[in-house]
Amino acid sequence: MKNAIIKLDDVWKTYRMGNVKVNALRGLDLAIKEGEFVAIMGPSGSGKSTAVNMVGALDMPTKGKIYLENRDISKLSESDLAQIRGKKIGFIFQQFNLINTLSALENVALPMVFQGVSKEERIKRAKNILEMVGLGDRINHKPTELSGGQQQRVAIARALANNPEVVLADEPTGNLDSKTGETVISFLTNLNKKDKKTIILVTHDMNIAKHANRIEFLKDGTIVKSKKLRIGG
Repeated sequence: MKNAIIKLDDVWKTYRMGNVKVNALRGLDLAIKEGEFVAIMGPSGSGKSTAVNMVGALDMPTKGKIYLENRDISKLSESDLAQIRGKKIGFIFQQFNLINTLSALENVALPMVFQGVSKEERIKRAKNILEMVGLGDRINHKPTELSGGQQQRVAIARALANNPEVVLADEPTGNLDSKTGETVISFLTNLNKKDKKTIILVTHDMNIAKHANRIEFLKDGTIVKSKKLRIGG
């Protein structure tokens, strides 16, 4: 695929469980173009989480190659991968993974510390992003003082802190009620349409997946079906 920002080429991931080898991914091929909104679906044990780890450079394949902006990252050191993740990819997870001792502002500003952003700029940018997700009046609240939906919006704001090109959302609505979940998905859709962010969404919910441009269905560690949707072309 031309203009692919992320490409997995014949990716295998094998885990050892005692004397048994388990292939979580079996020759996975996946290409995602810049500016796409792609949903990845599949039953439990299909390899979704492992695929997410590959796409997000959180893990490396046993065999095969992973390209980010045409650069093979499958053999990079962990320190180099950490830099790539910090600059290029924003992560949103089902578990919000916020630090309870920090305020919403501090949680959002934290990723910028590792990219060498000045304190003044961190605070300014964090405030702006929290206002963008509708939490301008909650910047000094700690996660335990926020609702589940508000915590997920803080997590989204944190994912956007370093202005990543790719936003990777792994079951981002899994711990939310349906109404709040729709709000989160609408926000991700706007990020894709208005800000041209590449969105990769992992979900088991077709009502959530239908917001994407296309859906990739995983089974037994490989893609068994692709479905292109009319939304966004």
